Amino acid sequence: MRFLSKSAMALMVMLLALALAVPALAAGEPAFKRYPQTVDAPFVKDVVDGKVVGYIYDARPYQKKYLKGHIPGAVNLPATQFDKNLGKLPKDKSALVIFYCGGLKCALSHKAAFKSQALGYNNIVVYDEGYPQWKKLHGPGVVGPDPVAKAAPAFKTFPVIVEAPAVKEVLDGKTVGLVVDARPKMKKYDKGHVPGALSMPDSSFDKMKGLLPADKNALIIFYCEGLKCSLSHKSAFKAQALGYTNVKVFAKGYPNWKKVYGAGVAAAAVPAAAKKAKGGLKAGKEEGSVDFAFFQETLVKKPGSMYVVDVRDSGEFKASSIKGSVNIPVDQLEKNLDKLPQDKPVVFVCGTGARSGEAYYMIKDKRPAMTSVYYIDGEITFNPDGSCKISPPK
Repeated sequence: MRFLSKSAMALMVMLLALALAVPALAAGEPAFKRYPQTVDAPFVKDVVDGKVVGYIYDARPYQKKYLKGHIPGAVNLPATQFDKNLGKLPKDKSALVIFYCGGLKCALSHKAAFKSQALGYNNIVVYDEGYPQWKKLHGPGVVGPDPVAKAAPAFKTFPVIVEAPAVKEVLDGKTVGLVVDARPKMKKYDKGHVPGALSMPDSSFDKMKGLLPADKNALIIFYCEGLKCSLSHKSAFKAQALGYTNVKVFAKGYPNWKKVYGAGVAAAAVPAAAKKAKGGLKAGKEEGSVDFAFFQETLVKKPGSMYVVDVRDSGEFKASSIKGSVNIPVDQLEKNLDKLPQDKPVVFVCGTGARSGEAYYMIKDKRPAMTSVYYIDGEITFNPDGSCKISPPK
């Protein structure tokens, strides 16, 4: 009977251990570095539905995977093309960023997450079950390019965000603080606002900053017209620059407040809409507004018959805008009134109807002789091809 040498015996033991280990490895974690923070499908659904503010990125290849089906609102950012597409990421590095790809065996979302972390993003998660699970739970999602993909916001978002219950605690006296409405007073605040909120339009911030608390440690919560509205974020940064240390933004704003707690307070009666609009335009429901369908039809058939002024910030305008429109941010409008034409109707536009309405009432106040001035009282989605989609204000 032959006996194995000690070295041969050691080799056999090592080979046996490896043989036993292979099945375990196959059944366990994939052989790539996994990002530690992960989320499940219900969390992603809350982001898709707008209940949680965040940005969803599909790390899979565009042609091969994304176009064949993806999560609604997801922006395609292939991990293999990551460095070439950094502009698709949010400017705010504290924003919630979700990556997903082809499921538990797919490394692309994890790679993209680590790359984002190296760039300084600090609120990154991976939906590691990815598109296969989403498709099983919610269907194929969007097939082809997503026309409403949630790209990074074109304005700088304030890093400290709160939800409606935090605002209500201030109003109920459970938390000491000040709630500030950064929307235009006549156009928005007077028609309805969070009870107890101070009207302090962002365009009048410098004139009204004396109304802010003397205590620079006091809690101040700004809000405006929702996630597409930059006014509350701009005011929050201004307050922070003044030395206030406990500033927050209720980013979902008044539309969310109405949805959760009701319409709030209407500060004053609003005059009935004019039934006729001068300059050949069809009037909308509100004073000074233009009918949505008429406006869009005119953009196509007679684009030169209106002077369309986009009163959003320059970064928002550059990201996407109506073809042929000009950009005069609302906080620069007063000193540029001489640039507005007298020979054709002027129509102000923005993302939510807040700033465009403010521009309209500014003209009524500063240039009452200008009668062919209007605005779009609705939410506008600006498409990359220069067209737009308009829906009623929330």
